[in-house]
Amino acid sequence: MLKVVHDAGSANANGASTGNASLLDEIVRDGARQTLAAALQAEVAGYIEAHRHEVDEDGHRRVVRNGYHAEREVTTAAGAVAVRQPRVNDKRTNPATGKQVRFASSILPAWARKSPQVSQVLPLLYLHGLSTSDFAPALQQFLGTADGLSAATITRLTEQWRDDARAFSNRSLAEADYVYLWVDGVHLKVRLDQDKVCLLVMIGVRADGRKELVALADGFRESSESWADLLRDCRRRGMRAPVLAVGDGALGFWKAVRDVFPETKEQRCWWHKIGNVLAALPKPAHPGAKKAMAQIYNAENKAEAIKAAKAFANDYGAKWPKAVAKISDDLDVLLASYDYPAEHRVHLRTTTNPIESTFATVRLRTRVTKGPGSRAAGVAMAFKLIESAQARWRAVNAPHLVALVRAGAEFKHGKLVERPDEQPETTAA
Repeated sequence: MLKVVHDAGSANANGASTGNASLLDEIVRDGARQTLAAALQAEVAGYIEAHRHEVDEDGHRRVVRNGYHAEREVTTAAGAVAVRQPRVNDKRTNPATGKQVRFASSILPAWARKSPQVSQVLPLLYLHGLSTSDFAPALQQFLGTADGLSAATITRLTEQWRDDARAFSNRSLAEADYVYLWVDGVHLKVRLDQDKVCLLVMIGVRADGRKELVALADGFRESSESWADLLRDCRRRGMRAPVLAVGDGALGFWKAVRDVFPETKEQRCWWHKIGNVLAALPKPAHPGAKKAMAQIYNAENKAEAIKAAKAFANDYGAKWPKAVAKISDDLDVLLASYDYPAEHRVHLRTTTNPIESTFATVRLRTRVTKGPGSRAAGVAMAFKLIESAQARWRAVNAPHLVALVRAGAEFKHGKLVERPDEQPETTAA
């Protein structure tokens, strides 16, 4: 029983103190301990009651209480909680195996020292920048214990990432229908290898509008062969051809997708294109060029976008024809998004939001650790970071229109073209 005695002199001028903070934690932990104890008691009582009818030849119950296990500390989100788990004496035998039946708690598994939530958050803290040697000092005060927070424990937890990444790469894609696809090659520095890891990333939009990681693989310099291998593997696992793919024009992806999914349309990434154009212009011309290009990709419809592209060519073509050619040579694939719902256009004209923003965290983490140590570890680390970020991804605007795009609906000026009803046949009098 926790007894609280208020000491008016313990608080500082702001009404708070270290002692009061510790008392607050103690109250929370005591509440967690009592709640956990009550839940374990109820679980055991329900188990015994469910088997009360099972008795031996002498009429004695086969399933009864048998005191308590030794007290142990369990690290939870509320801190370290001392637990004395009820013991069950189950005298039944499994008729199939002949082995004695044992009670297994679904609340607190045998030998558990950490709650599943704590076990999950530890590797994520490592991913987001906390060194393995910093876990114990950083979390001891918060959790009330340093048990289970050693560097070796964290390393064992992170070993599971590779298995998770491997299972993800082998999963079936037959039930997943990705209508839109963002692709990019992301380079990460790996400490133990001379070459950087080039991650081939594909993020898709399902028919219900949800964004989802489709594939993540270790490629080689974003070559068309690496992309083709990845696309063929996805096709082998049941992936349908996306309606539209969005990516940087420098990728080897485009040659690969034309071979594997020739029906997929192409949209060049405006974020990458702007960088390429500005690289061909002097810095004093950058502000005006940015505004001129914004008028192209922000145009109300394709006709206005083409008009803005001609204006850009007129303004910059005489002095900087190479910069203008980067727009005019790819204009058709730069404006492909105008043939789809206007609500989707903001998502389809660039890979910045779905891929670049996500991998900013991946790059930060690999800089903190000076590389994850191996190519496989780099892929696994990136996979777990994206997996944790994916829960926060929101669906595309107007998600109900994605299914119409897959069905082949026509959109003009970003609006759905209604097909006229077929006229009923008439017979001559």
